[in-house]
Amino acid sequence: MRLLWIVLGLRSSLFLFVLMIGLWSHSLSLLASCGDMFSDMVAISLTLGATALAQRPATKIATFGYRRIEILVALLNGLGILAIAALTTWEAIGQFQEPDPIRGLPMLVTAGVSLVFNSIIIRLLHNESSNDLNLKGAFLRILADATGSIGVILAALVIYYFNWLWADAVASLLVATFLCISAVPLVIDSLRILLEFAPRSIDVAAIEAALHSFPEVCQAEKLNVWTITSDQIALNAHLRVKLMTVEERDQLLNQLQTYLNQEFGIYELTLQLTAFQECDRNEP
Repeated sequence: MRLLWIVLGLRSSLFLFVLMIGLWSHSLSLLASCGDMFSDMVAISLTLGATALAQRPATKIATFGYRRIEILVALLNGLGILAIAALTTWEAIGQFQEPDPIRGLPMLVTAGVSLVFNSIIIRLLHNESSNDLNLKGAFLRILADATGSIGVILAALVIYYFNWLWADAVASLLVATFLCISAVPLVIDSLRILLEFAPRSIDVAAIEAALHSFPEVCQAEKLNVWTITSDQIALNAHLRVKLMTVEERDQLLNQLQTYLNQEFGIYELTLQLTAFQECDRNEP
């Protein structure tokens, strides 16, 4: 939470600065960056709200709690990036046809300041972004913005020295391209979670083989693995096991849960054990 507040403060300050210079210099690429920053500010604000809501305890209605709201925000974040990229592309095409006069030096200085600010934020988010989909989204967007800032710097140099106004439109298209590159994986990952696909980090076949490695397990049926949130994986399965006493079944269940915890990092487990007098591992 504290990290997101810091990022929001830095992005808000940078947004106001770049917006003023972008309007003054008539630079579409700077204004495109402003649109991205404004979307960032909205997305981070929603993430802060979603994070606070996600910390609420589970209820009889929301049995897994409210943590999946973070995934919805991440999806909206990615779709917002794609919308900004589309708008920037449309404006850049118009800029090619009728380029506006652009002040190259203010554009250059502003892009340099933006690159410095974004580099600081990237450093702050780098280690934390791997375990949180929303932080990952913010990290990818700011990384794209930083890469776009380099393109804006090059465009500003071209405009300042050669007065090639079309370079601003090219830089805008570059910004839009990097926005798309950062948004598509975020949207795909969010949809995979919402559609309850098995996480990329989990090999379902390996889990099934691991369950069959226990001599007492005859067959694994209805094996389902899905992601609740970025760091919460759930599993349920119906296991046919050899006929055994209640104590032996409890011991087997504890062994299976411990193994799945340690080997696959799965802690949300529902295992149903059904005993059979005859256990044939070769049956379908």
